[in-house]
Amino acid sequence: MPTTEDRITIVPANEASWEDLEQVLGPVKCHSDRCYCQRHKILSAEWRRIEDDERAFLLRAQTNCGSPEADTTSGLVAYLDDEPVGWAAIEPRAVFANLLRSRILWAGRDEDKQDEGVWAVTCFIVRKGYRRRGIMHALTQAAADFARQRGARALEGYPMSTVPGKEITWGELHVGSRNAFAAAGFREVTHPTLRRFVMRVDFE
Repeated sequence: MPTTEDRITIVPANEASWEDLEQVLGPVKCHSDRCYCQRHKILSAEWRRIEDDERAFLLRAQTNCGSPEADTTSGLVAYLDDEPVGWAAIEPRAVFANLLRSRILWAGRDEDKQDEGVWAVTCFIVRKGYRRRGIMHALTQAAADFARQRGARALEGYPMSTVPGKEITWGELHVGSRNAFAAAGFREVTHPTLRRFVMRVDFE
């Protein structure tokens, strides 16, 4: 009998339909707004000027969903059997304007923030009812494979650590879990806060 891992399929978002992306991302709120994975891209001063529908429009354009022939996309979509259940945002690090401004993530680091050879996986979403089935782990590994195939020199992420026996709200893990990154071969670069890590895998 197939295991859950065997039943997970992950594709670039341009090979998924907008309806599938909506099932995963549509219900998700970030700080009371429907983010559509724009939080790292839209500067804070502009955030309130942009409506939910505009953020959805931006995501749809960025992913090129429904266009399998497209050369670019901005994420991965996970399916369990034929049901869309998960998302990971992954692109060259330089496109994430707010990420590049983060004091926490850049503490103790001295490198070119605009290096287009370094990619970032910034956000994970797993639908309610499908969590704790290994989907985030599968998406993390797929992100590393995807970045390598697209010519990235390195991929980094910014996960949180979990505490055994302590309940953690799902929103905290939108950045991913440290365990999933470690399992996918990422190494720790910095540990800027008690539970936040910068982790990276190099392909050269």
